[in-house]
Amino acid sequence: MPPPATPRSAPLLAFGLLVVVGLFIGLTANLVKLATAAGATPFALLFWSTLGAGLVLAAAAALAGQLPRAGRRTGEYFFMSGLLSLALPNFLIFSAVPHVGAGFAAISFAFPPLYTYALAIAFGLERFRAIRGAGILAALVGVVFLAAAKTMSGDSAPIWIAATLLAPVIIAAGNIYRTMRWPQGAGSLSLAPGMLLGAALLLGLASLAATIPLSLPATPAVLGTLAAQIATFSAMYLLYFVLQKVAGPVYLSQIGSVGAISGAAVAILVLDESVPQCLLPAALLIGVGIFLLSKRSGPTDTPPPRNRPVSSATPCRTTG
Repeated sequence: MPPPATPRSAPLLAFGLLVVVGLFIGLTANLVKLATAAGATPFALLFWSTLGAGLVLAAAAALAGQLPRAGRRTGEYFFMSGLLSLALPNFLIFSAVPHVGAGFAAISFAFPPLYTYALAIAFGLERFRAIRGAGILAALVGVVFLAAAKTMSGDSAPIWIAATLLAPVIIAAGNIYRTMRWPQGAGSLSLAPGMLLGAALLLGLASLAATIPLSLPATPAVLGTLAAQIATFSAMYLLYFVLQKVAGPVYLSQIGSVGAISGAAVAILVLDESVPQCLLPAALLIGVGIFLLSKRSGPTDTPPPRNRPVSSATPCRTTG
């Protein structure tokens, strides 16, 4: 498989995708708050949003002649990426939003870069660079300020704060998994619907096993936010795969930093949530982190390729 294009070779495209996908992430947390306030249950909202977006992208893939190839390899990819990148972390976030607020839930998405970068180094996908490490650290410090202020405020149960902060760890694992197991020759439009539909199937099976109802109130408020969430998921996860192929998993993980600030801003300005303490210095630190992480890579950033060829049964070291 060819190596991915890096931010050095496609800086404007990578940065544009980073901003757009990050904005969609920030919007998601706020849509969840609106839907749950209107009577939707988080699990049912996640299931129908995932299924709807999966069907939309599957139709687009069919029209473009890019339906995913069926097989054990792609099946494993769809289910595992659906579990790690979508079903499990979004279930935690969707469930926590009514308890911690949309702003704090959005802010939690700024944590994955640290975990993704650490895992990428551990799996040999990246080499440590001080400037990128400093960027990750700056963004992390900014988010820690906000998380500490939320914990000390006493307005949310610790279990929901913990659930919100666990989601980024799972997202980081998903970033690395998708990179190492990207099916050979597969394009973004063929992978995005497979991941969404795989996640929807897992959520459906979980609802049957745990007898969780999937019904939603048929009110204009709930149906309107559901339609908006389906549209958001459709665009977000399609561009999500495009960004990963263009820029790699560590750069991709910075979408959470954009989503953290944009989601918190919408929650404050539109949903009238209180302004988190340390918001301004945290936003500045996160902005500095994005800048440092996107700095031009040096010649030794990526480990040299192995001498042995990569087969379809061997984990891939690039994003394809």
